[in-house]
Amino acid sequence: MTRLNIVLLLTLVFSALMLVHSQYESRQLFMALETARKDTNRLEVERDRLLVERRAQATPLRVEQLARQQLQMRMVSPGITQYVHVQPAGAKP
Repeated sequence: MTRLNIVLLLTLVFSALMLVHSQYESRQLFMALETARKDTNRLEVERDRLLVERRAQATPLRVEQLARQQLQMRMVSPGITQYVHVQPAGAKP
């Protein structure tokens, strides 16, 4: 009878330790999940901010300002327009 009691006691202790271990793992996984959710929310906010910034950078007014300032471009006027006539291949001038 004492052997049965010892086996049952060892089984009970082992079962209790496995329960504690599984609860610990569950908490660890829950904390990892919450961290991942926070990161996801942070990245979504940053993505939205970057999309807004990209839209602001691509406005026609901004593109025109950059073309004038950095590329030294100017508006087209008929006085400086050059027309190029392309002849089809095989045609003589």
